[in-house]
Amino acid sequence: MMSQETTTATSQPEIGIVGFGQSAYSKKTDRTLISLLADASRAALNSSGLKKSDIDGISVCSFVLPPDNAVTLAEQFGLPVGWAYYGTAGGAGPVAAVLNAVRAIEAGHATTVLCLAGDNYDIDGHYKLMDQFHLALHNYATPNGFGGANGLFGIVQRKHMETYGTQSRQLGKISVGQRYSAQRNPNALLRGPMTLDDYLSARIIADPIRLYDCVLPCAGAEAVIVTALDRVEPSRRIRILAGYEQHNYPVGEIAPLEGGWKCFTDRLFSDAQRSHDQLDFVQAYDDYPIMVAIQLEDLGFCNKGEVGAFLEKHEFSFNGSFPLNTNGGQLSCGQAGAAGGMIGLVEAVRQLRHEAGDFQVETARCGLVSGYGMVGYGHGLSSSAIILENEQ
Repeated sequence: MMSQETTTATSQPEIGIVGFGQSAYSKKTDRTLISLLADASRAALNSSGLKKSDIDGISVCSFVLPPDNAVTLAEQFGLPVGWAYYGTAGGAGPVAAVLNAVRAIEAGHATTVLCLAGDNYDIDGHYKLMDQFHLALHNYATPNGFGGANGLFGIVQRKHMETYGTQSRQLGKISVGQRYSAQRNPNALLRGPMTLDDYLSARIIADPIRLYDCVLPCAGAEAVIVTALDRVEPSRRIRILAGYEQHNYPVGEIAPLEGGWKCFTDRLFSDAQRSHDQLDFVQAYDDYPIMVAIQLEDLGFCNKGEVGAFLEKHEFSFNGSFPLNTNGGQLSCGQAGAAGGMIGLVEAVRQLRHEAGDFQVETARCGLVSGYGMVGYGHGLSSSAIILENEQ
């Protein structure tokens, strides 16, 4: 899908990611969303070595930005742009936005795209958002007592446990491993130590979902910059080896145990010309551990239904046998709305540039990022994934 060839006299320069940034995360804020997006943008520009005047394309994924959009955001940032994109795929949107930014640059609509994601709500704001998320929930789920995503994913987890024998103790290793990493990340909101016993003894939220299966809604923003790699020095260059998005799969199934990743996994690894054992980390969308488990199955790290044994086998901290969501992920950093779909992308770039400090994966050279989102009537509608590699 994405060219892996180096630049020649007759080919386009290779396009990739050259900068990353994020705002501070907070449980409650009186700051505007625009200011948080601006913080992430300035950090991304600084890490790229480019100037604001180099930006001529913009994408943004956000739930609470409307009635503003990508075009009005460009106005507020003072950016003249030839390409603007507003993400509509929830937590799968930011990865999809990067893939679409590459296509826009290849087509000549832009040369340098600032890709953003963020929201600034708290727990109450999150529940209000879910009740009005889209017409299917507004018209059918909310009037019938829809209790938000916890209830839906409680059904998914129960179904997976009863179908395949997956255990809470196995899923808990995801939360515990990520919390270990988060203790070294100053931008994570939840940094207290957590053992597997702590996880298992936490109160039930929506049986079998427990407290530490759930993300903390918060405020924050993330950003990356996409452009031709030869515009920056080699140490800043992150190659895009392959990426795909898929929506509305499986069609019509309530609480499915698979997602759209299954549709493109073979192509993803074939296009990237990489195997699973060549990956040094995975940044998987982690609204709940059960969805991380399903992504691991659908992305081919283990067979469907065998993720329990896979979880038993590995440790998931940044320095474990399977580095997963190495900054703590949403489960420890918090879920800043649509930024939850980009936090893994930003963390992947940080890791591949070896700028993660105390939670750096020493061997990081190649990694996978997956997205998931847009909860519909009984299932998430959107899936995405991308494989990235440090050019050096």
